Amino acid sequence: MVTTSHTATHAAQQAGEATLDRVSWIRVSSVVLPLATPISDAKVLTGRQKAMTEVAFLFVELATEEGHEGIGFSYSKRAGGPGQFAHAQEIAPTLLGEDPSDIAKIWTKLVWAGASVGRSGLSTQAIAAFDIALWDLKAKRAGLPLAKLLGAHRDTVRCYNTSGGFLHTPTEQLLENATASLASGIGGIKIKVGQPDGKEDLRRLTAVREHLGDDVPLMVDANQQWDRPTAQRMGRAFEEFGLVWIEEPLDAYDAAGHAALAASLDTSVATGEMLASVAEHWELIRHNAADIIQPDAPRIGGITQFLKLATLAEQHHLQLAPHFAMEIHLHLAAAYPQEPWVEHFDWLEPLFNERLEIRDGRMRVSARPGLGITLSEQARAWTGAKAEFGAR
Repeated sequence: MVTTSHTATHAAQQAGEATLDRVSWIRVSSVVLPLATPISDAKVLTGRQKAMTEVAFLFVELATEEGHEGIGFSYSKRAGGPGQFAHAQEIAPTLLGEDPSDIAKIWTKLVWAGASVGRSGLSTQAIAAFDIALWDLKAKRAGLPLAKLLGAHRDTVRCYNTSGGFLHTPTEQLLENATASLASGIGGIKIKVGQPDGKEDLRRLTAVREHLGDDVPLMVDANQQWDRPTAQRMGRAFEEFGLVWIEEPLDAYDAAGHAALAASLDTSVATGEMLASVAEHWELIRHNAADIIQPDAPRIGGITQFLKLATLAEQHHLQLAPHFAMEIHLHLAAAYPQEPWVEHFDWLEPLFNERLEIRDGRMRVSARPGLGITLSEQARAWTGAKAEFGAR
């Protein structure tokens, strides 16, 4: 563990009389979450990536002179976790002495602290953990769930399960997983597609739809597997299944291709999870490339950036279905004007002491202040490295 002391910063010296508190202590931690089963989607079956066996998390914990605390996290799959942790250590001292209420100002300051590495990708994903911790702190200080601090449009959000539908899962197990998800209170089911033989996708999808019946919301995710002609062909073949959406049918950065596909299909096209900034999402929006946008707050720089994107999405009448990290996205989806979806993954549950409540197809915002999560002893045990700055 690295510990660094820090005296009053220039920001603190410049603070005005409206500054009521200051960040005094920061801990950044690298936590590796092992997965019980190696995870495979279309990118694995075609050799683009190896099966996923773990998820690397960057946790940021903050405390202030007045005793307020916040927690936030970012993550990386397959690669990038050590890089996020390294960048977080470099920029963390920038927060010391800052008023934790000035979150947008701090976000900009953190970007400029590492300006040479840009405003997208690994650098802003590291910033996201700080930003999310500041929002958690702000809501806790107000005694409100984050959704209520932001201004909730609803106290529950539709949710669907993904973790039971990966391509490594045999069809019979896929059906059992879907049944178990619905029995647990989850409202929709998503399965992975994009196999080398499209007929196998159709066979599995047919089995799932027949098993669920016509009334259960069903989605598919191709994980950027198809080229444009294949996406058109598969999209037309999938029309008969009454899908809620087809996710990532094309390369994440092919805005023009997604736009043409969305215009040609009755089924909604959803994408955005792999993009790493508001600017990259704007390319999708301005090309009319998606019916449903799927930002990931840890990937695009945190809650501050997510809220900017949500405003753009609302102005363009897009539906919202944030990717992964339901512990964060439940609150953000609850504050979106149009009825959204939240993705249910139980992978992260060992990291936290709390559990989200799900029933009647919806995920419920708890009364706990902030994000409503605290790190478990298991998360502490999985911590590979940490660094502290300032003093409590």
